[in-house]
Amino acid sequence: MSLRQFEYALAVAEEGSVTAAAEALRVAQPSVSQQIRGLERDLGVELFSRTPTGLVPTVAGRAFLRDAEIAVNAARRARATARAGAEELAGELVVAVQMGLGTRQLPGALSALRRRFPRLEVTVFEEPNPTELERLARGGVIDLALMAGPCDEGLYDGHHLGDEEFVVVLAAGHPQLAADRVALRDLEREPWVRFDPASALDGVLVEVLRENGLAPTTVARVSQTATAVRWAAHGLGVTFVPASAVPPGHEHLVRPVSPAVSQPVVAAVRPGAGPAETALLEFLRQETWYRFAQSWVAPPSTASSAPVV
Repeated sequence: MSLRQFEYALAVAEEGSVTAAAEALRVAQPSVSQQIRGLERDLGVELFSRTPTGLVPTVAGRAFLRDAEIAVNAARRARATARAGAEELAGELVVAVQMGLGTRQLPGALSALRRRFPRLEVTVFEEPNPTELERLARGGVIDLALMAGPCDEGLYDGHHLGDEEFVVVLAAGHPQLAADRVALRDLEREPWVRFDPASALDGVLVEVLRENGLAPTTVARVSQTATAVRWAAHGLGVTFVPASAVPPGHEHLVRPVSPAVSQPVVAAVRPGAGPAETALLEFLRQETWYRFAQSWVAPPSTASSAPVV
C-alpha cells in the first residue's frame, strides 16, 4: 500500500466517483481505478459499494478511510516540516477550538502566523465534542487545540495562556443589565439557550447552575457560541459563554456573573512541535485573555494588535 493509494481512496470517497476523483486529482481515470482495485486487493476487502448514484464507502471502507486520512495528514505535515526553511514553510496546520475560546484572540494570532508563513494553510475545527476531540487527537490529526485545561499530557503538552471569564447574555431591556454583575440565583426563572448535550460548554453551564441550585429550563440548543449570543439578544432566553466569544455589537448585553466563573485557557500542542505550532503558540501568548474585576469592561473589537514578526 502507498500514500498515493490512500489519497486516491479519499478523493473517491469525497467526490463519489472515480471520474470526479480523477478530475480533482488531475490524473487519468484509469490510474485511479487501477490504484483503488490494487488497494482493495491488498486489503482483501471492498472499500466502496457501487450504487446507481455513485461509489459509497462500505463499513470496512469507512473504517479504513478514517485511518487513511490520519496517515495522509501526517505525511503532509512531515513533508512540510522537512522542507521548512526560513520563510518557506508550507503545508496544513490543523487547529481545534472548544467552547468558543479564543474567538477574539485566534484571528489575530492566525493573521500574524500567515504573515510569517504565507504558504501555510490553516484548518480550524470549531466546537468538537470531547469524544470527537479525543479521537482526532489520538489520531494525530490536530496540531494545536484551545481548550479549558487540563489536556492529556501523554499526547499533548499544555500551555496556560490565561483565564477566560464567563458572562451571561441578556436581551435588550432586561432588568439585570442595570447590575455590574448578575447573581446567578436571580436567573432562576429564566429560560436558557444551551448547547449540544455532549459539548464541553454545556457541561460547564450545567455544573455552574447545579452548584448554584438552579435547574435550567431549556428553550433551544445550538452548536455555536455566536448563535447562542444572537438568540439570547433577541429574547429567546439567556445564555452563558466565554467573554471573548461575544460577537462585536453585543457587548452591551453581557454581564459577568456572581459568583464569578472562569476557566483556564490551555493551548494543547504535540510534544516536539514544529515551527508552525511553535509560532502560533507564541502569537497566542501575545494576545489578551480576559478576566474582569468588580465591574464589567467590554473587550475591544476583533481587530488584533498582534505584532508582525
